[in-house]
Amino acid sequence: MKIVMIGSGYVGLVSGTCFSEFGFQVTCVDKDIKKINQLKQGKIPIFEPGLEALVEKNKKAGRLEFSSNIGKSVKKADLVFIAVGTPERRGDGHADLRYVFEAAEEIAKHLNNYTVIVTKSTVPVGTGRKISKIIKKIRPDIDFDVASNPEFLREGSAINDFMRPDRVIVGTNSEKAIEKINLLYRPLYLIEKPVIFTTIETAELTKYASNAFLAIKISYINQIADVCEKVGANVHDVAKGMGLDNRIGSKFLHPGPGYGGSCFPKDTQALIKIAEDLGGEISLVKEVVNYNKIRKSEMHKRVVSALENKVKNKVISILGLSFKPETDDMRESPSLDIIPPLIKLGAIIKAYDPVATSEAKKVLSKKILFKKNVNTCIENSDLVVIMTEWNEFRAITPKTFLDLMKGNIVMDFRNIYDPDLMRKKGLNYFSIGR
Repeated sequence: MKIVMIGSGYVGLVSGTCFSEFGFQVTCVDKDIKKINQLKQGKIPIFEPGLEALVEKNKKAGRLEFSSNIGKSVKKADLVFIAVGTPERRGDGHADLRYVFEAAEEIAKHLNNYTVIVTKSTVPVGTGRKISKIIKKIRPDIDFDVASNPEFLREGSAINDFMRPDRVIVGTNSEKAIEKINLLYRPLYLIEKPVIFTTIETAELTKYASNAFLAIKISYINQIADVCEKVGANVHDVAKGMGLDNRIGSKFLHPGPGYGGSCFPKDTQALIKIAEDLGGEISLVKEVVNYNKIRKSEMHKRVVSALENKVKNKVISILGLSFKPETDDMRESPSLDIIPPLIKLGAIIKAYDPVATSEAKKVLSKKILFKKNVNTCIENSDLVVIMTEWNEFRAITPKTFLDLMKGNIVMDFRNIYDPDLMRKKGLNYFSIGR
């Protein structure tokens, strides 16, 4: 069975590579010729643990190839996945579907035999039906089906999420499509992972509903952390007490400076717009979106307060820039909200991230002094901020901070250190909700 993945970005590249690991013949297609040439040379344009080795393995096995020729690839395909970007549309918050519809038009022109066209991109309810209409209009002669198969990949653990998912959601009303997709996901049946078949609309909505719920959970524990700080409680103990309830669960009950990334910000906003277009409202999600923006924009005030409002010419070291560890993704990262106001107040900013520095330089001020390791970053600083919980930061000892820093203030926005130990060793230590 031959698979074509339209779009070789994060979702398309990871999904296509993992399908090839399942044993299928996969072609990842992209209009960006530079990206395709890089992939052919073994250069991976994104950072994702384990991906480079998996790409190389399946290229050598002859199961994975890359192309900019959509027509040649689609003609031979049994399934064509649309995995292009659906960014937030500028000005109104809706998902921008132009790349999805452009892909549908291109696919339609080159269909040769019965093919299943599957949306992997996160798309609003009703998109699958629109794709079907586009293809029928261009190729009324061809036999095809449209399905929805939303991705649930976490950056930093995407390969494991694909190979051992909690569930796979597939939306289609066609028995022929179900037969092909069952064959595609057969390796998951063997390890007893659930593949759930629904209507297209249900599958499309499930992705938005899932991400919005997780965003709510993150914001909820952040608000509980604020209460903990005022009453002297420990948010981690509260979260543990909550998470042991099977109805709640422990995942995503970790306080921090606010959520970011490529999915939660745009998907929550898109869900709000979907509801509004239908004459309704998801007020809970709307409140979470507003709260998260406010939280990120105000986190720098904690740094200002720790410096007793004397920020000018203070050296502040930022450890971690990406929105989460194990990725170089800077989209909606809290660092984008926290660093600029500190620079505006006259702070001297030094920063280090294990993999995201190149991406960070594209979106952050040129005034930032980017460093190549932890030690040179925190050396002679008045204050250190832990922005992203990279594992290598967990190994920094109180002695290292005290030996290298000029001051002794550590702002831990990810709660990776023991507060009692840090304070006992002489550090002026601040964390969230403890």
